[in-house]
Amino acid sequence: MPNSERLGKMPVVHSSSHRPIPPLKELTEYIEAGAVTFGVEFRLLTNEIYTANFNEVLIDEETGKPPVINDRGVSIHVFATGTEKEHLRFDCFEDDPHYHYILWEAEAQRTRRLDTVADGDPLAWSLDRIGSRLAHMLTEAEVSDLANRVDQSLIDEALPRIAEAAYRARFQSPDAETVRQAAVKV
Repeated sequence: MPNSERLGKMPVVHSSSHRPIPPLKELTEYIEAGAVTFGVEFRLLTNEIYTANFNEVLIDEETGKPPVINDRGVSIHVFATGTEKEHLRFDCFEDDPHYHYILWEAEAQRTRRLDTVADGDPLAWSLDRIGSRLAHMLTEAEVSDLANRVDQSLIDEALPRIAEAAYRARFQSPDAETVRQAAVKV
């Protein structure tokens, strides 16, 4: 489906009252960079995985029926080091690339969809944002204290390892069945 059609049917900004599906620790590579730690994994997102994690069936507001969810791609998670609190996530998916601001205080998230026509490759875009806008994005995620502790020199030092892990996840990901099984046993 052309990006223009996809964007016409889905909101560019979406807010929800739950946090995103957590990373699969056993399939995630972690890279520490001072105050933040990055987690890189290959993900699947299907109706089965959504239901297993949220104990609900997603319903399309327009049709009243469950939409078909079947997407995959690299996810880059941004945590406060030493915690499991994820504050940002870049989902570089094939069909619906997007990123999340995860708001712990509000127990919510804001998801923003990427326009691949304007933004290009979602993975390259995400790596660029990590290298140039991370502290600003953490402030937008309502963790200014963490944003103020980001040491850009440590981010710059970690970025090649993050990129290597992300491209490895993209091109040498585990088989889909392994990821699916790990994702549904919540």
